Amino acid sequence: MPIKNRLAELQEEIAAWRRDFHENPELMYDVHRTAGIVAEKLREFGCDEVVEGIGRTGVVGIIRGRSGSDRVIGLRADMDALPIYEVTGLPYASRVPGKMHACGHDGHTAMLLGAAKYLAETRNFDGTVALIFQPAEEGGAGGKAMVDDGMIERFGITEAYGMHNSPGLEVGKFSIRSGPFYAATDEFEITVTGKGGHAAKPHASIDTTLIASHIIIALQSIASRNADPIKSIVVSVTSFRTETEAFNVIPERVTLRGTIRTFEKELRALGEERLKALVPQIAGAFGGSAEIDWRPGYPATVNWEAETTYAAEAARTVAGDVDTNAEPLMGGEDFSYVLEVVPGAYIQIGNGDSADVHHPAYNFNDEAIPAGASFWAELVEQRLRAA
Repeated sequence: MPIKNRLAELQEEIAAWRRDFHENPELMYDVHRTAGIVAEKLREFGCDEVVEGIGRTGVVGIIRGRSGSDRVIGLRADMDALPIYEVTGLPYASRVPGKMHACGHDGHTAMLLGAAKYLAETRNFDGTVALIFQPAEEGGAGGKAMVDDGMIERFGITEAYGMHNSPGLEVGKFSIRSGPFYAATDEFEITVTGKGGHAAKPHASIDTTLIASHIIIALQSIASRNADPIKSIVVSVTSFRTETEAFNVIPERVTLRGTIRTFEKELRALGEERLKALVPQIAGAFGGSAEIDWRPGYPATVNWEAETTYAAEAARTVAGDVDTNAEPLMGGEDFSYVLEVVPGAYIQIGNGDSADVHHPAYNFNDEAIPAGASFWAELVEQRLRAA
């Protein structure tokens, strides 16, 4: 049967865990309540080992199968929420003003817990499963923190997989692609300095608003004139802030913020190089100056070819047809740090016709739970097939 019977039976229980996480969202590394519940449940399920505090507040549960095989598969879920005010009006809506599970990490955590309970009960596999519950995916690089804390070496992980819900994809269906899937996401802050003054005397000033506007336009030339048009790069200036809101003041300083998103390492380097070349030259041409705070973000999430095939086969067993040519996404994902160290793949599960992630009306679809948890269980049983 595609959906594991046991996991279908557990749907309401798993959904209750998910809704509890949803009511009590936590941000970044401050996921102490969530991580504590995860660790408690893993011990309750009978995991052979439960380790807390990996990557500050991450949790890893170990389940050993029927043989002493040295193969170890890592399965990862993220635990943190977002600083968003929820507007769903649901009975289990966030009880913490300004914090919300608007990306479905509550569902990811609950589905992996459901799979953990099933795998600890059945142990129908040869080898070891490492259940990875990660903090700070939303901008805090919790994946990197867990890798840097020695997670891969400590638990001997030989391949790893992650999963994210996808609004717009049919509930319980899966999509994946080999190669670059999610983009590298770098940030920048540009501080333009000129000479402030009265709006009636622009000749006596060095107009930072004018300089910043030229910089914004020029940055679009990176994509339109420097990058190979067949490849993807997105340069977005998302914030334009001045020191004053007065109508008649030319500000001394203007601050711009934005992101550059790419898939290829060479294009990522080009984006940084061109921004750093353009900005000071443009500011100087108008008599001003500009400082750049370049903030490297997550690398691109690149699925390994063989592991993509393995994940797709497990998903196909659960859901039938699987889209193995999913569109690449310009969003970032810090599972990329794991995939830089060990073979693996990242897959999407359908959330149906819901609001998009990071929207205040978003809600994870509990109908996806049996398929998601079954995927994890099926992947383990296929990759660590019992003799």
